[in-house]
Amino acid sequence: MELTKENPVKDHTIEELKLKLGNKDLDSDIDMIPESQKAPLHSPAQPHFTEDGLIIPRKPGNPMLENTDRQNLHRELLFNQKIGKNVLNQKSELQRALEKHKDNVARKELDHHISSHELEKALADRIKRRQDAVVVECDDDKGLSKEFLEARAKLRTRTESK
Repeated sequence: MELTKENPVKDHTIEELKLKLGNKDLDSDIDMIPESQKAPLHSPAQPHFTEDGLIIPRKPGNPMLENTDRQNLHRELLFNQKIGKNVLNQKSELQRALEKHKDNVARKELDHHISSHELEKALADRIKRRQDAVVVECDDDKGLSKEFLEARAKLRTRTESK
């Protein structure tokens, strides 16, 4: 069988079907396609012509409207807007400046608080060292004064005995 020849059975059956269906226009293949499988309206199935035979211009379809990723993202953004969640972090310049100012004030307070604690610790250490030094000096003075008193008492006893 030669591949270049048309199948006569196929041609014959198509002609029989056309006769059986009668007045229906089978030349337009679009009528035979179920509605669920038809191409979207923006696809150029067949151009429409004016009375002069010119093609009527149509607005081309927007492929972004059919993009499922974009549709899902848009749906999620609408839902988040409806519940009041701000996922895009859109803030006015005033809100950003206010937050920056609050952060700076909080940082300064924290630095001041930390430095004041360090200063207080340093002062407390100095006071403690001085008090310890005073206590040691008092102990030394008591020791010296005891020795001094004993030596003086010995001298008195010597001078009195003479």
